[in-house]
Parts: sequence; C-alpha cells; structure tokens
Amino acid sequence: MRRRRYPSDTTNAEWSLIEPLLPTPACENRAGGRPEKHPRREIVDAIRYVVDTGCKWRALPADFPPWRTVWGFMARWAAAGVVGQIRDQLSSRIRREMGKGPKAVATVIDSQSVKAAETVGKDSRGYDPGKKINGRKRHLVVDTRGLPLLVIVTPASLSDRDAAKEVLFRLRLMHPEITIVWADSAYAGKLVTWAKRHLDLTIKTVSRPKDTSGFIVLPRRWVVERSLAWIMHARRHARDYERLVQHSETLITWAAITLMTRRLARGRRGRAYLPVTP
Repeated sequence: MRRRRYPSDTTNAEWSLIEPLLPTPACENRAGGRPEKHPRREIVDAIRYVVDTGCKWRALPADFPPWRTVWGFMARWAAAGVVGQIRDQLSSRIRREMGKGPKAVATVIDSQSVKAAETVGKDSRGYDPGKKINGRKRHLVVDTRGLPLLVIVTPASLSDRDAAKEVLFRLRLMHPEITIVWADSAYAGKLVTWAKRHLDLTIKTVSRPKDTSGFIVLPRRWVVERSLAWIMHARRHARDYERLVQHSETLITWAAITLMTRRLARGRRGRAYLPVTP
C-alpha cells in the first residue's frame, strides 16, 4: 500500500463508506476472472486526485496505479451505474442522519454553463448567448438539503427549458417518489404543463423580485446554487475537459461523493490520513 499523502486521499472512515458500495471483483464471482492487480482504494484515490487537482490523466503521480488502469475503472464503473448507486446510497444515509426520510420528495433544479477545453468536440459543445460562454451546460437536481440526485451535461447552446424535459424524465424514472421541483423562471411556461401532464411533477418557479439589483439570496434556489459552488471547488470542474459527456457527468458525481463521504466521516475516528491495517 502506498503512503497516503494527498488531501484528496480517502481516510479510513471514508473508505469504510465507499468500499461496501463497490461491485464484487470478478475473481470472487462464480464465473471467475483474473484478480485485480491494484487495490481498489488506490484506484478511488487516483480518481479523486484527478477531480480535486484537475490534472491530466497522463499526469497522475507515479505512486498511483497506471493512468490507463485508473481511467478504465472510472469508465467501467460509470457504464455499470456504480457511481450513481454510490451517490444515492450516501445521500440517503446523510438524510437519515439528519432525521429525514431516505428519499426526497421535493427537489431544486438549476444549470451552470462552463467553458470547454479543446478536447471537447463540436458535437457536444455550444454557445450560450446569455452567459457568453462557448462550452457545455451542467443541469443539476438536488434535494432541499443540497444533496445531488442527478446531473446531466449538454451543449451550452441548449436552453434550460428544452434540456429540462430530458432531465425531468430521467429524474422521474430514477426517483418516482419526487412530487415537487423548484426552479427559476427559465423553467416556466409550457414546461410546467408538460411536466404535470406527462410526469405528474409539479414545477414551482421562484422569480427574482422586481426593481432589485446585485446579489440576492432567493428562497429554494440558493440551495442548488450552493451545490454548484461546492462542485466548483474541485478544480477539474472549473472547465470541462472530457471528450464524452457521460465521463463529465461521472466526474461531477465523484466530486459530490467526496463531499458526502467527508461530511459523513467528519468527527469520526479515522479522519486523519492513516495507513490501512492489513
């Protein structure tokens, strides 16, 4: 085991939360498979390092497993839905510790446009005239405590109202218990009727007060805006570098997972960066 030296490394308490949620190694299944060469904790630490520092995959420090191995695990876990399951399990655990039900019934939605690097192809990027940004747009849905439920990445040229149909459709499939979605005025209009008729979702918009200027904390909306700010603390997300939108969504989810594991592990034994006992 390598020495844990980076701020993004998992603590013992954090790893105890993540390890049970990872899929069983192939070598332990009935079908069998080759044993994994590198410990999974090192794989997770490497993914978190990329998300936290924003470095290139090829620039992973030498004490991590080879970058192709780390990237491969990231892609396979994303395709199998493992990362989303980890996110949902952790958010349910936080809600229970807060005295709430494990499933949210009220959510908040918002979007964020970010510039895209040259590695992002023309087919998945666009120009947002409102923000004057050429890149991608992140559509984030959180519960009323700011815990992420769903993230979808689209070209920045796609309006919030048009993208919301896909976002809300996926949200309804993944979380049928949700009944209310809070949003800003960009989601008003025909979308409200469409969501009620086809998805049985109630969209409630929170508009900015008239004759106001500067920054104003708006009810409900500030929750998702704070969550977007939390995600931006990870330097990988200051700009979009991923060639595939699904990998961009996955790394955003990993940033949220890091926030949730740190929250759950806060104040517990193992918070310090201690070596793992065999």
